[in-house]
Amino acid sequence: MPDRVRTVFIGTGGMAQGHIIRTLQQKDTTQIVAICEPSPRSHDLTRQTFEALGEDMPPNRPNLHELLAEFKGNLDAAFIITPHAYHHDQTKACLEAGLDVLLEKPMVINAQEANSLIETRDRTGRLLVVAFQGSLSPQVRESVRMIQGGELGQILNISGTVWQNWNELNGETWRTDPAISGGGFLFDTGAHMLNTVSDLVGEDYEEVAAWFDNRGRPVEILGVIMARTKSGMLVTINACGDTIQSCASDIRVFGTKGILRTGQWGERLELQKAGRRMLRPVKMPESLGVWEQFLQVRNGEIKNPSPPEVGLRMARLWDAVRASAAQNGAVVKVGA
Repeated sequence: MPDRVRTVFIGTGGMAQGHIIRTLQQKDTTQIVAICEPSPRSHDLTRQTFEALGEDMPPNRPNLHELLAEFKGNLDAAFIITPHAYHHDQTKACLEAGLDVLLEKPMVINAQEANSLIETRDRTGRLLVVAFQGSLSPQVRESVRMIQGGELGQILNISGTVWQNWNELNGETWRTDPAISGGGFLFDTGAHMLNTVSDLVGEDYEEVAAWFDNRGRPVEILGVIMARTKSGMLVTINACGDTIQSCASDIRVFGTKGILRTGQWGERLELQKAGRRMLRPVKMPESLGVWEQFLQVRNGEIKNPSPPEVGLRMARLWDAVRASAAQNGAVVKVGA
């Protein structure tokens, strides 16, 4: 086995640049062998990034299937950072080519695709980690441990809110094209909220009611979700993508023995137990980057914190949310 993980970056747009920089700074663990980027503009941006760090630009093969054939035997992993609608087919191709995959959020755009990737992972025996900062954060992992360990008692309600000036930032981009994005603010920035809440819930949803406001766009800009889980836990998510310049989130978990506060990216962890008057910070180690944690999972050092099973729970929720919103908030059975 090579000393360094040989990887390909599939998609090198604006979101990918920070990941590329961080990966290039890990020369002892990782080698970027190739990139797959059909956009001349993004390719040029990537070239500038490599040059700024004094690195040679790896070869670019815009066609993924040709790239996988050409570099067969010379790649170990893929980091996929492309528009949402492309995730399923690209991930499936990489897994079937024998590569482990770190996949940018959201995993897929519906539950059918989520089930397909789980089947492909199981059939190929490869690794699939979804790059959700929330599930990968020590704060959310500790939150899940406390919830599942009963430290908060019976969980009664979970409430999440996310807000951003998303409409202003993304109004004329692919992110507002439903055929490519799979949704708007609630499925882009808000996908972190859908995933982290689904991770904290830790069980399947039973039924959902949801409302969208597109604010004149082809995709939702505002959204409200109410859900009930199999055990009767009540969940609410409020998403506002057309507010002042900002980007933030808040998640509260209410149990019979305590209250927990975190965020969709795991940006905090606070706890209030019975007898205390307010939430208090819980000291946690700094979260590693998504690629570092992918390598830890790949090396067997930690259990996969963000597996496709959580992505499936989120995808089932999203399918039901869209179905309910299309019926002006009608209650929808999840998985129906």
